[in-house]
Amino acid sequence: MNNRQQRGESERAQLRRSELIATGRKLFADTSYDALSMDDIAQHAGVAKGLIYYYFKNKRGYYLAIIEDSVMELVSLASGGGDLPSTQRVQRTVEAYLRFAEFNEAAYRTIITGGVGFDTQVQAIRDAVRTGLVSTVAEGAYGRQDIPPIARLALLGWLSSVEWLTLEWLEHRDELTREIPRDLLVRMLRHTLNTIEEFAPECPAPPPDPDFRPYTGRSPESAESAGERRTGSLSPPGAR
Repeated sequence: MNNRQQRGESERAQLRRSELIATGRKLFADTSYDALSMDDIAQHAGVAKGLIYYYFKNKRGYYLAIIEDSVMELVSLASGGGDLPSTQRVQRTVEAYLRFAEFNEAAYRTIITGGVGFDTQVQAIRDAVRTGLVSTVAEGAYGRQDIPPIARLALLGWLSSVEWLTLEWLEHRDELTREIPRDLLVRMLRHTLNTIEEFAPECPAPPPDPDFRPYTGRSPESAESAGERRTGSLSPPGAR
């Protein structure tokens, strides 16, 4: 087999593997790990079960490949919008994060809660997600990813709140639209960035967006009235 044939075979194998991962993401989107057998997966994918074993060795390997693919999408979505002003990039990051969790709920729960039992490989994937998202927020807020340890610690604390607030919202999203947790998290981040500036003056918080109006589900008139009663409140970074 010449080099061109080898490349062709490799490309076809990669395509087949990607197709199997895409199928798995759909299957596991709202179905738990234990609820699907390899026979179920092969039937839905329209392939022989042996092909899945060939590419992924076993069900767990297949599931981990799906989680890793989901993670790559999450970080990619959250890090988009590099051409936006810093005051808007942060809100876009939070919006993308919540959208991902909403439409990839099973994978998201696996990433955040640690997988099937205490799974060190899923824990490592979750750590990579956190590192990527903290870097994304730092880039959006400060224009750089190299930040002092105290700033990184504070952003990790905020991200922990993001994770568990999102899990709770997923349980009640029929009562709370996505705009509510988004704006809560953006406002919480504003306070975190202000606190970071107090501890690390070399990391000044980006300027607040004067046009920010948090979504509360109330009428514009009542929200405006409530805003007038607040004095000295901080507007989080983000714009409609």
